[in-house]
Amino acid sequence: MMRYSIRGPRRGPALLATAVALATVAACSNGSPSGPSGPSSTGATASATPTSAPPPSPTPTPTPTPTKNYPLSTAPRTVPSVRAHEAARGPGWKPAPTGGVVLGANSEALADEGRLLAGELGIPYRGAAAAGAGDVELAVGGTGAPESYTLTVRDGRVRIAGPDEAGVFYGTRTLKQSVKATGAMPEGTVTDRPAKPQRGLNLDIARKHFTAAWIEDRIREMGDLKLNQLGLHFSDDQGFRIASDSHPEVVSQQHLTKAEVRRILALAASRHITVVPEIDSPGHLGAVIAAHPDLQLVSASGRTPRGAVDISDPAAARIVDDLLREYTQLFPGAYWHLGADEYVALMSKNPEASYPGLAAAARAKYGPSGRVQDLATGWLNDRAAVVRPTGKTLKAWNDGFFTGGVVSPAKDLEVEYWTGKEIGAREPVSYLSAGRRLVNLNDEYLYYVLGQPNDFTYPTGRRIYEQWTPLVVRGTTPVPARYDPQILGARFAVWCDLSRAQTQAQVADGIRLPLTALAQKVWDPAKPTLTWDQFRSLAAKVR
Repeated sequence: MMRYSIRGPRRGPALLATAVALATVAACSNGSPSGPSGPSSTGATASATPTSAPPPSPTPTPTPTPTKNYPLSTAPRTVPSVRAHEAARGPGWKPAPTGGVVLGANSEALADEGRLLAGELGIPYRGAAAAGAGDVELAVGGTGAPESYTLTVRDGRVRIAGPDEAGVFYGTRTLKQSVKATGAMPEGTVTDRPAKPQRGLNLDIARKHFTAAWIEDRIREMGDLKLNQLGLHFSDDQGFRIASDSHPEVVSQQHLTKAEVRRILALAASRHITVVPEIDSPGHLGAVIAAHPDLQLVSASGRTPRGAVDISDPAAARIVDDLLREYTQLFPGAYWHLGADEYVALMSKNPEASYPGLAAAARAKYGPSGRVQDLATGWLNDRAAVVRPTGKTLKAWNDGFFTGGVVSPAKDLEVEYWTGKEIGAREPVSYLSAGRRLVNLNDEYLYYVLGQPNDFTYPTGRRIYEQWTPLVVRGTTPVPARYDPQILGARFAVWCDLSRAQTQAQVADGIRLPLTALAQKVWDPAKPTLTWDQFRSLAAKVR
């Protein structure tokens, strides 16, 4: 609005002229017509006579109230990064007390995800209700790849939808991380899904006792990184770490109770993580042999290799099968790991000469061409037959698979490839070209071995982030891309060979960035857009 200053007192006609001028200007400023234009009177002293009014001011052009012009949005800042984001113009979404988390139609199964997200964002959870301004709506249904989701920010609200509960959960992780990183979720639509179906962490809880609370912390960490598998290697030479009803004599003093295991399983299920248990046999059974020394394998020279049971003795099979039947009931997940690695008899240059008892048993069972490797393969297949009726997918380490024998490993066994250092080592392509499906635990990048024995060094997140992909199964060379569909994913593995080398807290800190880098590369194996320093900085903000 224009300002006018009346400088000093007005008398008679001059005062009347001034009043007329002010009335005219006021009318103009309200958008009223004022006739022909005349000179501006801003700051001027009126001098019109009583019979002649001053010319009116020009009529201003009306202008609409300006609308805020939002810049085009950018993708949310998350770890792992989202696969696709359709940008849009708008304010995005921020948590506010007037908003809440609601469930869409027929989505009551997402109540746990809804309550978790509401607590994390500090907004109310309202259950099944129509979404309003400021709300986050979770909905399950429709089509799409497993674990996929669509997250839409529009009209001041968020909708996260997916074909399964896991996908919707991962959408809530994206929202949580974006808010944690920047305070908001940008306008637009995220369309996201994992590149690999198996993504996780493998823990050796046999050589080192980890508390249930520590394991639960890792589960929470994994959930936020969209990882979905936790391997528990709970039986080895140094310990057997879960309570047993069938063979309590083999259990170590420090162990998890079954109540603690059930608590771990419940938390894992809430984060859509499957626990993959492993009782490794016929090697790595030192804790069982300690209670049953008659099961110990003995070489021709009288050597008793640690952890190796005599697989020609039916008593060894009976104890292992008892344990398998017991723990397959405790663990409801879709996978079981049979182990089968590093059986010492097969690490000898001449197993038949070193272990003539095993050689004789192989010939007796499989004919004159039978060898020790056939006896070991038969052991693996027999253990698989015990677990298979539960419907679980079966896994075994790559050095438990042998070629050229009378007996072949069962076709439904997934290969967990970790090493190429064993005698007679086979390249990953050997398994892939035979049609095997494979999970990557490459010991060059993904093995965190406490104490760093045998030339192992603690892996770094940067090396995984910049150099590794799921195709790099052995060493540093990727397998041909045509085998990508057979590589089901990867797990980062913690092995406690020198269990006192690090505390629980040091292990958690040491694996933090490597696990974060793995999560990025199994969700999207393409070259990341962020530099390592940018990625590390972002990870610190969102986790």
